[in-house]
Amino acid sequence: MTVLVRATDAEVLAASGVTLLADTPATNGHLTSHRSVFQPGKEGAPPHLHREASELFYVLTGNLRVLTGDDLITLHTGDFLVVPPNTPHAFEAAGDEVTEVLFVLTHAKPRFDYYRLLEGVYRGDTDPAVLATTSDTYDNHYVDSSTWAGR
Repeated sequence: MTVLVRATDAEVLAASGVTLLADTPATNGHLTSHRSVFQPGKEGAPPHLHREASELFYVLTGNLRVLTGDDLITLHTGDFLVVPPNTPHAFEAAGDEVTEVLFVLTHAKPRFDYYRLLEGVYRGDTDPAVLATTSDTYDNHYVDSSTWAGR
């Protein structure tokens, strides 16, 4: 199955900086992918894990601070990272430049509606507590991390 998403056809969630590219229904369950733009100092995601999905990060521009397990690393333009299932991770822009990242989740559940919920949180239309009720639906399980808290 070939999937082509033209830039002009991709759904852009402006408040959260997410561009939706391809979700699992379009890829016959193989993957879901989006691009995120992070302003300097903007947290991308608090500590969480995916029980079923691996998450791939490819930094298009800028620098991204990433928690993976108990380690903090900084990814730079052109760096690629794969976080396996059941590994706590979090991320945010690092430095004083805009950071763009391509994300791909494999063996993932459909996630576009999760990003649309996040968009509502960013706009102030959705209570952030709603996200916690969707953990199993989107395989996005929030966790505590003293490493991330102490960064």
